[in-house]
Amino acid sequence: MNAVAIIPARGGSKRIPRKNLREFNGRPMIAWAIGHAIAAGIFDRIVVSTDDEDIALAALDAGAEVPFRRPAHLADDTTATAPVIAHAISALELSIDDTTPACCIYPTTPLLTPDDLRTLLAVWREHPERFALTGYVPALPIARAFTLDSDGAAALLLSEFAATRTQDLPCVMLDAGWCYVGSTRAWTTTTSVIDGSSVVEIQAERAIDIDTEADWQHALDVARRP
Repeated sequence: MNAVAIIPARGGSKRIPRKNLREFNGRPMIAWAIGHAIAAGIFDRIVVSTDDEDIALAALDAGAEVPFRRPAHLADDTTATAPVIAHAISALELSIDDTTPACCIYPTTPLLTPDDLRTLLAVWREHPERFALTGYVPALPIARAFTLDSDGAAALLLSEFAATRTQDLPCVMLDAGWCYVGSTRAWTTTTSVIDGSSVVEIQAERAIDIDTEADWQHALDVARRP
């Protein structure tokens, strides 16, 4: 098998109820991720992992496979991504003894493109012992990020940069929260898909992880630009 795409889409989203089925720019949100995966032309199988019958039907309509249902213990608010992908790999009876690439694509990724997916897989193939992900450079220098202490006073997270000029701060990137490629073996053994990964940089304005209504509107605004 060349590559498999696995789209984790549970039914119990809280901040935007039923967001994986909500219409975004004329299509159900999940249909965008499936459509991008199909158009990329690099996946032998495109599979949706869900616990929700309505999502399963929408995924089938969009052209994906839904050959199993995700168990409830992997569909709650605290479930990490890696166990969900590992479960899918097991349910699909994929070998974990080789370097077959499995690409996790989050369903709320309407600004992803087929080119992004093709580039991500190509970068992964350069170092198949790693994961590969999409990342971006934020507009503001997060090396100066701070929290508030118990008295409400600012406390720098990285005090070593307190006196560093902005232009001299290190380049810091963030995970776009879009998609990750790793071997089937890596998905079943990983403790982190970020640490040590290869990175494909995307534009910061496209790196929208849709969790709130404000995120949703921002993504719509970007998608509708000429």
